[in-house]
Amino acid sequence: MPHYDLLIVGTGSGNSILDPRFADKKIAIVEKGTFGGTCLNVGCIPTKMFVHTAHVAATPASSSKFGVDEELTGVRWRDIRDRIFNRIDPIAAGGREYRVEHDDNKNVTVYEGVGRFTGRKELSVSYPDGRPAETLTADKFVLAAGGRAVIPDVPGLDDVDYHTSDTVMRLDELPASMVILGGGYIAAEFAHVFASFGVAVTVVNRSGALLRSEDEDVSKRFTELAAETFDVRLNRKTVRARKTATGVALDLEGPKGAETVEAGLLLIATGRTPNSDILDVAATGVTTRDSGHVVVDEYQQTVVEGIYALGDLSSTYELKHVANQEERVVQHNLLNPDSPVKSDHRFVPHAVFTSPQVAAVGLTEQAAREQGISYVTSHQDYAGIAYGWAMEDTTGFAKLLADPATGRLLGAHIIGPQASSVIQPLIQAMSFGLDARSMARGQYWIHPAMPELVENALLNLPLD
Repeated sequence: MPHYDLLIVGTGSGNSILDPRFADKKIAIVEKGTFGGTCLNVGCIPTKMFVHTAHVAATPASSSKFGVDEELTGVRWRDIRDRIFNRIDPIAAGGREYRVEHDDNKNVTVYEGVGRFTGRKELSVSYPDGRPAETLTADKFVLAAGGRAVIPDVPGLDDVDYHTSDTVMRLDELPASMVILGGGYIAAEFAHVFASFGVAVTVVNRSGALLRSEDEDVSKRFTELAAETFDVRLNRKTVRARKTATGVALDLEGPKGAETVEAGLLLIATGRTPNSDILDVAATGVTTRDSGHVVVDEYQQTVVEGIYALGDLSSTYELKHVANQEERVVQHNLLNPDSPVKSDHRFVPHAVFTSPQVAAVGLTEQAAREQGISYVTSHQDYAGIAYGWAMEDTTGFAKLLADPATGRLLGAHIIGPQASSVIQPLIQAMSFGLDARSMARGQYWIHPAMPELVENALLNLPLD
C-alpha cells in the first residue's frame, strides 16, 4: 500500500499547489478525468471563447442603428469549435505530460482513476481500463475534485439524448433548435451563444425569473431582455421528457396549464453539484453541508486534521478565481503549518458572460433588506453617460448599495456592456475600504469612457 507525504485529488486549481518547495516530499495526484479541471476544459475558458465569438456573430443584428448595414451570412460551427479546442486540448495534454514525464516531477506519482475514500486517510483508486484498484494512504490530503452538472429527476429523461455544459460545446453540428432547461448563468450564457449562431432557443425555467440569484432589479431587467431574444417559458414544471423523430419534447405544466416544447437538442443547465459523494468523504471523517459541499474552516482545513479542501468541492461560490485564492491559502498552510493564513471571502465578485453582461459583488438589495441592514441605493444608466450614447445602449445600468452613514459600499451590480470589467474599481473600493465620496472625487475618471458609469453611480448615492 503506497504511502505519501501529500495526496492531491483533482488537477484544476489543486494542480497549482506544487512548486519547487515541495521537491523533498513524496506526492501523489489522483485525477479521474482530463487534466486542468472544469475551468480549462468545460468551463470558464472555452465558454468565454464561444461567448466572444457569439458577440461577433450578433453584431450585424444591431448594426443598422449606427448607420452601418451588415449581414451575417453564416457561421462555420466546426471552425468555431475547433479554433477553441485546438488551443485548449493541447494545454490539458501538456499539463498531464508535465506531471507524468517531466524531470521536475520525479517525486510525483500520478494516478489516473476515480478516487474514493475507504477509511481514515485511505483512498482507493479504480481504473477505467479494468486494472485492479489500488489503495493509497497519505499524511496530508488536498481535496480539489470539483463538481459536475446536476441532472434533474424528470420522468423519461433517461430515455432521451441530452447534453450538459460538459458536452454541448463539442457538438459535430449545430441543431436548428434547442431547448435549455434552467435559468441560471449556464443557461443564460449558452442561450446567447447558440441563439447568436442562428439556433432557435427556448429557455424553460421553473421560477418566475432568470438569473434570480442576482439583485432583483438586474434579474428583472435581464429576464425582460431575454424574452425579446429567446422563447422564455417561466414558472414551468417539467413533467416528462420524450424522444421524438427530430429530437426531444418536454411536457410542461405552467400558469396556463399543460404545454409541450420540442427541439432538436436538449441542454440541461440546472446547476452543478460537488463531487464529495463520488469521493465518499464521509468514509474518512470529512463532513459536508446539505448541498454536498465539504465543510472547511477559514484555513481551508476540514474537520479531519491534515485534510484540506478547496474550490467547487467546498466553496458555494464555485468560481475559478475563488478556487485559485483558496489554492494559495492551502499551499501556504501546507508549507507553513505554524503560521497559517486565512481565506478572505468578504468581497467575492462574479460575472455572467451573456448578452448583456452581468457582474456583481457584495449584497443584493433583497439580501440587505432581509438582513435588516441600513442602506441606500443609486442607479446610473449607460444611456446617461457619453460612451453609453456612443453604444446606443438604452437598457444597461449600474446599481450600488452603500451604508448611508459611512459611505462604504455594500454591494455593486451592473448589467450592460463589459460589466465584468467596469465593476473592477468597485471591487477594489470594497476590498480596501474606500468610501463612495472619496472614490468618486479623489481621482480622475477618463472622459468619455465607460467607467464614468461608476463615477456617476457613486455621486448619485444619497449619503448622510
